[in-house]
Amino acid sequence: MHIAHFTNSYYPVISGVVRSVSAFRKALTELGHNVFVFAQNEPDYVDKEPFIFRYPALDLGLPGDFPATIPFSPFIDNLFPPLKVDVIHSHHPVLLGQAAANKAREYNLPLVFTFHTRYRDYSHYFPLNQEIVQEFIKNTIDSWLRVYMRRCHHIVVPSKSIRDILFSEYYVKGPITIVPTGIELEPYESADGTSIRQQRGWGEQTVLITVGRLAKEKNLGRLLQAFALVVQRHPDVRLVILGDGPYRKDLVELTQSLGIDPSVDFVGKVPFEEIPCYLKAADLFCFSSLTETQGLVTLEAMATGLPVAAVDATGTRDVIEHGKDGLLTPDDSQALAQAISRILDDPGLADRLKAAGLDKARAYSIREQAQKMLSVYQEAIEARIASRQVHVAEEDHEKTRPSKHQPAPTSR
Repeated sequence: MHIAHFTNSYYPVISGVVRSVSAFRKALTELGHNVFVFAQNEPDYVDKEPFIFRYPALDLGLPGDFPATIPFSPFIDNLFPPLKVDVIHSHHPVLLGQAAANKAREYNLPLVFTFHTRYRDYSHYFPLNQEIVQEFIKNTIDSWLRVYMRRCHHIVVPSKSIRDILFSEYYVKGPITIVPTGIELEPYESADGTSIRQQRGWGEQTVLITVGRLAKEKNLGRLLQAFALVVQRHPDVRLVILGDGPYRKDLVELTQSLGIDPSVDFVGKVPFEEIPCYLKAADLFCFSSLTETQGLVTLEAMATGLPVAAVDATGTRDVIEHGKDGLLTPDDSQALAQAISRILDDPGLADRLKAAGLDKARAYSIREQAQKMLSVYQEAIEARIASRQVHVAEEDHEKTRPSKHQPAPTSR
């Protein structure tokens, strides 16, 4: 099969979407398929993979240093027909997502869309914070998404939580399939954190670690508030934060106001291949984000054998079963601090969570998820032949929402 992925961001940018596209590209290629990636131009970056084609892009100073990809390219227009693509897989509803939809229509190809992100939760990046304006922006985003999904032949979601949101908030009746981004277990299971501990000077300290973009929606202020409570009981504990982003200055100032800055390491961005070693160097993984769609980084921490304490939210609750392979808490600093301390105080509990977490991570093999994605592609091909597209009910009528206990029959 010849598969075309369209994404607004790819390497050298690091994000959940990039990691998903890369992981599926590698696994599908190993299964014998040709995978083409259409992404943003990066003038100072040399691709290490074959079949990566770049659209022009502008640096507009967007949050996270993401370039604005221009969805027009005469070069790609001429290149596309000889590739003989069987299915187009879009990872965004705008920019290259529109290019993907236009190519699908022009060449009568099936269009698959992965709903990676709770897009309305990012409306605060628009520089108009009045409540009425924010509500207008959120409603506009939702309308765009409904229109886009109607152009597709199949929707992929990374978790049950996101599938339920599509049912209840966007009135998507199907077809929808849950296909999480899988992980390559070997780098996490074989990682050695000894050199990281030595380089960072952590010695015999107990290290808590979190990974993610330093942005408002990641709720890291809550984790810092919880850590301030943990330090009172465990003064030799250190919090390590991997990642960078627009909220870093605010978070550093918060650590100072809480009096915990000597015990917090803002490591910043590290090469992706080094993340397993950083995780292995830690003793416990903490997570406070409220906007995850899958909980991929939590799974990666579990794959290195870390016990997990996290805020109970979408994505995270899809991979953590409270009390079995991690501890989930309300979005409350006191509750999160108590969960962290509970694990630190009970080595037996920590060992049980580690073992169960490893078992859970092993169930998310990327090869197994790639096989599921191939089934989605085949269904999309059949839907295109039968002229069936994704059914999204109108907002003003057909608002019968599927029951939580009886999901729409076209989903799985």
